[in-house]
Amino acid sequence: MSEQRLGRALAVAANPGARANAAVLVKIAGGIAILALWEIVARSFAAAYVARPSGILRVLPETLATAAVLRGAAITLGGVTQGLILALILGTAVGLAMGSLKLVERLLRIYVNGLYAMPMIAIVPLLTIWFGYTGKTRLAAVVFAAFFPIAMNVSDGARSVPGEFLEVARSCRARPYHVWFGVTLPSSLPYLLAGLRLAVGRALVGAVVAEFFVSVDGLGFYILFQSRTFHHNQAFVAVLLLAAFALGIDALIGGLTRRYLPWYRAGEGRR
Repeated sequence: MSEQRLGRALAVAANPGARANAAVLVKIAGGIAILALWEIVARSFAAAYVARPSGILRVLPETLATAAVLRGAAITLGGVTQGLILALILGTAVGLAMGSLKLVERLLRIYVNGLYAMPMIAIVPLLTIWFGYTGKTRLAAVVFAAFFPIAMNVSDGARSVPGEFLEVARSCRARPYHVWFGVTLPSSLPYLLAGLRLAVGRALVGAVVAEFFVSVDGLGFYILFQSRTFHHNQAFVAVLLLAAFALGIDALIGGLTRRYLPWYRAGEGRR
């Protein structure tokens, strides 16, 4: 019996397709178990209006087709995308400066670390004073939330560049911006992608929290309104849209990493 199990294990290990299929089946089984537990607990202990998988599935098609959800998704996800682009540009520039220049790191490190730990719920009221109760506050919240993980990761990546690379560039009389963007930034790309993955989740949180406070159109305001009117299933559909956006960005980053950085985390495919 043990020899048969060993033979099956060796066959699976030798077949990458079988490993991938087994991983997918495990994920599906785990998801089904979580949904079943959620349904049982909600039916047994929660009120009738509390979201549950069967109720979400029932209202999913009609909720996704409503104008409020479509408009809110376009507004929120569009604002998040704009904020991520701005945060990516600013965070990369500041991170490169912090990782390459000791003076800049000494000036900014403590403030970047401190503001990174600042909860968004404490920052948004201040942003409303500066930008008013408009969509600009949501954009500022997204940039604020996404900037710091990108800057911190790029800074760590810039400091981890092998000294030999920099010495070769300087011996060839490369100018500082050539060293930054030709050596330091490419070597820091894995750190930049890791920071961007963290920034996506923080950006979504920042956008939703801003919409809660500012009461502007978007998925956050839709979730708040549906929750207060006891339509929790409809509210959870909007939550799923936000989660789908985050998963899509994460999958895109993973695909770009495998396509253009095949040497980075080469062992992930064996898990």
